Amino acid sequence: MRKMIAVLALSVLAANVMAAVSPEEAAKLGTTLTPVGAEKAGNADGSIPAWTGGIPKNAGAVDSKGFLADPFANEKPLFVITAATVDKYKDKLSDGQVAMFKRYPETYKIPVYPSHRTVNLPADIYESIKRSAVNVKAINDGNGLENFTGNRYYAFPIPKNGVEVLWNHITRYHGGNLRRIITQATPQTNGSYTPIRFEEEVAVPQAIPDIDPAKAANVLSYFKQSVTAPARLAGNVLLVHETLDQVKEPRLAWIYNAGQRRVRRAPQVSYDGPGTASDGLRTTDNFDMFSGAPDRYDWKLVGKKEMYIPYNSYKLDSPSLKYDDIIKAGHINQDLTRYELHRVWEVVGTVKPNERHIYAKRHMYIDEDSWQVALVDHYDGRGQLWRVAEGHAQFYYDHQVPAYTVETLYDLIAGRYIALGMKNEEKSSFVFGFAAKAADYTPAALRTEGVR
Repeated sequence: MRKMIAVLALSVLAANVMAAVSPEEAAKLGTTLTPVGAEKAGNADGSIPAWTGGIPKNAGAVDSKGFLADPFANEKPLFVITAATVDKYKDKLSDGQVAMFKRYPETYKIPVYPSHRTVNLPADIYESIKRSAVNVKAINDGNGLENFTGNRYYAFPIPKNGVEVLWNHITRYHGGNLRRIITQATPQTNGSYTPIRFEEEVAVPQAIPDIDPAKAANVLSYFKQSVTAPARLAGNVLLVHETLDQVKEPRLAWIYNAGQRRVRRAPQVSYDGPGTASDGLRTTDNFDMFSGAPDRYDWKLVGKKEMYIPYNSYKLDSPSLKYDDIIKAGHINQDLTRYELHRVWEVVGTVKPNERHIYAKRHMYIDEDSWQVALVDHYDGRGQLWRVAEGHAQFYYDHQVPAYTVETLYDLIAGRYIALGMKNEEKSSFVFGFAAKAADYTPAALRTEGVR
């Protein structure tokens, strides 16, 4: 009897870990489900429309710097949630959003607009998603991926548990190789701030022609970040080799320090190590709403629900805005934001008993159409709600890429926040599909990058 129980337990464990779906289930992709695994149908009252293919590549004009016109510029909010009305809508808000109304009752608001399911992806990405569905399996207690080859996107389009939902965010499509110039702000409580300017690149092994396949077998992406302002930080460069299974092979990171003119290994660039020039307001794994290894948490899939999340944030990305228009005391200028009702996956990460992290719990809400994390409530070791993250997303329709316009992380206790990703005043919008070389992502290349 004891032997039978043990076998049954192993079978259940195997079912949870070995999670490739059957061909019959995968056939739902593109039929009852969208090609990325979202529900194709709208909701019962029509407030969430059916997915009909997203918006076309020519949905709006693209200016000389690559900034996109707002396809919904003429729309007005259906209603605006304020501190006076928040109780009426709290079933579709996160606890963190509700807490923001209590923390900033006079200024925080959520303007809710009509919902538009804008996201669609290139045909070859849809094909890779189908391959992932029937081939990819989670290994090492869900912390690594097996049979994740070729175009490595969306490991589990039909997820069965919380860590698989999170993997879809981690492995989502960024448009191939991506280059961007962005600004970060960490305002004081009175709203004053010093802009931090980054030049960043993300490159994927499948889009680097001269990459050594053996060396890149466990690499999901290469990330390089150069600080170009202010002067006291300019010249510092970070290089990260983002590994797929970070239990088997931890993330590799190096920093070129311009003052010392030296390249050093940077093991602190992981988990709850401090984010670059963040004034202690974000962790390394707060970047991209969540990045890095999932292994320090148990991830529970609660289910799906309808929520008001930041969406189609074209107004917030307008090149006519200055950073001073966006950055205000307490939180960004909510008059520039746009929220819509969408279905999200709800996942709760709780730190494992034998692990440590400054966030004891992360309550996540992940958009079904893009697999981007939209909202995260972060709790400290006492169980107190501490930091509230909002990912203000837009769809780059000209390149068929969902991405963030601005990531915000609000510290409810300190009354401060960080806003990462603004590019309104920069010389260009995102550059997708640039030509990358393997030599650009070596520690030796950092010395060249960091010359002042």
